[in-house]
Amino acid sequence: MVRVKPFSAIRPPREMVSKVAAPPYDVLDSAEAAAQAGPESLLHITRPEIDFCPPAGENERRSYDKAVENFRLWQERGWLRKDPGEFYYLYSQTMGDHTQYGIVLCAYAPDYENGRIRKHELTRRDKEDDRMVHVRIQNANIEPVFFAYKDNARLNAVMEQTALKEPEYDYADANGFIHRFWVIDSPEDIQTVTDAFQSEVEAFYVADGHHRTAAAARVCKELSLLNPFHTGEEEYNFFLAVCFPQSRLKVMDYNRVVRDLNGLSPDEFLSALSRDFTVECKGESEYRPQGLHNFSMYLQGRWYSLDALPGRYDDSDPLKRLDVETLSRCVLDRILGIKDLRTDKRIDFVGGIRGLGELRSRVDSGEMAVAFALYPVSMEQIMDIADKGAIMPPKTTWFEPKLQSGLAIHSLD
Repeated sequence: MVRVKPFSAIRPPREMVSKVAAPPYDVLDSAEAAAQAGPESLLHITRPEIDFCPPAGENERRSYDKAVENFRLWQERGWLRKDPGEFYYLYSQTMGDHTQYGIVLCAYAPDYENGRIRKHELTRRDKEDDRMVHVRIQNANIEPVFFAYKDNARLNAVMEQTALKEPEYDYADANGFIHRFWVIDSPEDIQTVTDAFQSEVEAFYVADGHHRTAAAARVCKELSLLNPFHTGEEEYNFFLAVCFPQSRLKVMDYNRVVRDLNGLSPDEFLSALSRDFTVECKGESEYRPQGLHNFSMYLQGRWYSLDALPGRYDDSDPLKRLDVETLSRCVLDRILGIKDLRTDKRIDFVGGIRGLGELRSRVDSGEMAVAFALYPVSMEQIMDIADKGAIMPPKTTWFEPKLQSGLAIHSLD
């Protein structure tokens, strides 16, 4: 079972939260962060290069020093304050008619090594190194990772009861998404949360934040080796996470656009597709995939339905069942010559939050030649793959809304 603990969050006072809270560091580039950051925004801590004119490099020493200075200043000015006790927290996000609730807690870093925190994506060492630097310089987890877990009745009951109370925070972000936040400070509820996770929840599943999770595990290992009196109970053994029951989460599609047809004419390309798909033109109206193994394609101003033929997927194998795997093998590789999705510059990826209109516009502009929309994977598929220790192809899942940064920070002191 997983190990968790409550913690003393460093967080904004209620009247400051909408000014301090910010999108995650990796959804904005420096120019976007600079344009969006108000004077109190956490972006001055997570993207400190924006405080220089012209902006500094993200990995420059002066940027790191500025991040440390700003984190200290935000606390001195009262824009961030440490709670007086160790608590759990409830965090809800509402996008349209969908609301998801998660528990904010400290996960146990060694659980990543022992397989109780399970991943479905590969990580890059350089990105892990970058995240480690940020944890080291601040001695804190400034931003949380995003975990899922299999539903648990006791945890659901605590969340439902807590959500009936007045929230500590209640605000809308720049996208119109609603964020609410409660403090779980009842000793009975705190004990229930701890007991339920540690006796009934077998594993956490990384939904978003693979590099931050890997970095947290490495920081823990590094600090434990430097401490001759290491016990496993030190604060550096734990890191910040928001954990959602699987039934609350909505996974969105993650789509592909390709710059050219690999030397084929549109008619030749359509003919090549017919080897592995039933191809049906749907005209100029947007067409969305209707289920697993059905794809949407936009080419030369028209939408197409592509139904994968039998034998092109294997529903008994969690990886070969994935539509991204079928598309990669039968279209991107075999027809378009794209062998490595991570490095090939001819392909780009579009999160489902942008809608099918984004696919159409990128093709109509002439930037791209063809676009593909996929049916979203399910949380059950993600968990099945992670349970088997397998790795999904890159850019398979898109979760929205993104976790806001700054609602809770975990100090390693």
